[in-house]
Amino acid sequence: MIKNGFHLTYCTNIHPGESWVETFNNVKYHIPLIKQELYPEGPFGIGLRLSNEASLELIKKDRLQEFRDWLEDNHCYVFTFNGFPYGGFHRQVVKDKVHHPDWTTIERRDYTFRLFDILRALLPGGIDGGISTSPLSYKYWHSEEEVGEVRRISTLHMIEVAVKLYQIRQEEGRILHLDIEPEPDGLLENTEDVIDFYQNWLIPLGKKIFIKEFNLSEEAAESALKDHIRICYDVCHFAVVYERPQEIFSAFKAEGIKVGKIQLSAALKVALSQQDQERKEIKKLLLPFVESTYLHQVVAQHSDGKMESYQDLGIALDSFETTAAQEWRIHFHVPVFLPQYGHLASTQQDILQVLDIVQNENITHHLEVETYTWEVLPEDVNLELTDSIIRELQWVVNKIEE
Repeated sequence: MIKNGFHLTYCTNIHPGESWVETFNNVKYHIPLIKQELYPEGPFGIGLRLSNEASLELIKKDRLQEFRDWLEDNHCYVFTFNGFPYGGFHRQVVKDKVHHPDWTTIERRDYTFRLFDILRALLPGGIDGGISTSPLSYKYWHSEEEVGEVRRISTLHMIEVAVKLYQIRQEEGRILHLDIEPEPDGLLENTEDVIDFYQNWLIPLGKKIFIKEFNLSEEAAESALKDHIRICYDVCHFAVVYERPQEIFSAFKAEGIKVGKIQLSAALKVALSQQDQERKEIKKLLLPFVESTYLHQVVAQHSDGKMESYQDLGIALDSFETTAAQEWRIHFHVPVFLPQYGHLASTQQDILQVLDIVQNENITHHLEVETYTWEVLPEDVNLELTDSIIRELQWVVNKIEE
């Protein structure tokens, strides 16, 4: 739906299902209910998640046309894809496999090519379209000696995608962009990593290719790369690593780095008491969030500003009684409309700051709510799925319109 100039939606990775039939059935069931409740009078935008399996099925001409017809009949459109999870994402152990295959592989590149072919066929005229993707790889898969080569190969594969997107723009006038999504323990996990990637990998390697391929000046080649390789700003991810929204956006702006999409999401946050009894109670509250499907990285902050990271919440809890940290932030996407759960809190304030900033600065027009953990949330914060989606989107609408 369009609110104050923003294309606002939710990401369909919330719905379990890897095949196109399962994906389409979920869309056909949920989207009309949500649209009727929130935006019956206008076109409703969809943030589509397609697995590799579903993309191979949908690319077939008859199925793609069937979906286009459904979109038209139901006054809906697709403007963004979640191309981060390649394979299974629900009701199985995902953990670090969410990064597999990573950007060193032909499989990841070709999957992304296919997603852009589908988006190109679905995207209405007059708006840009983006696909969010993995931050190159998962850093614990690689030794220090290997990381340079991982970055190089990954960057070259992304540049191949950028070349294709530039060609589409020249031929059709459409602006499509690949939106890299930094996250804790990804090869790109914070602002510093993103800037390093652009300065030392994407621009140096990409400029040479764009100049040779399209006979561009250095300035035009760099501009083209930044038009087609952007950042997916997941609010939860940057909050977990204690980065401040305004500082991030200012740093990106200074480097000419564009934001293709903002994913509105909240992380768990907990202040750690130094009292033994209170700490035991907090640990009891955290235990239900230890689950086997997703990685829930933890970043702890000490009074002197020092931070330490844990690969998963279960690992972090092993040191809960002895840690001297003052606060933990946990990569667990919790409902955006809940600022507090008793002694536990969320990073909702970061979402509010982001919404305030984007309404005053021309950062992006693509907003996507991404709470995908409903099936693994503790019962006391879980709601019926359709109602949950509606409540989250309505909360965002209210904040935008305040």
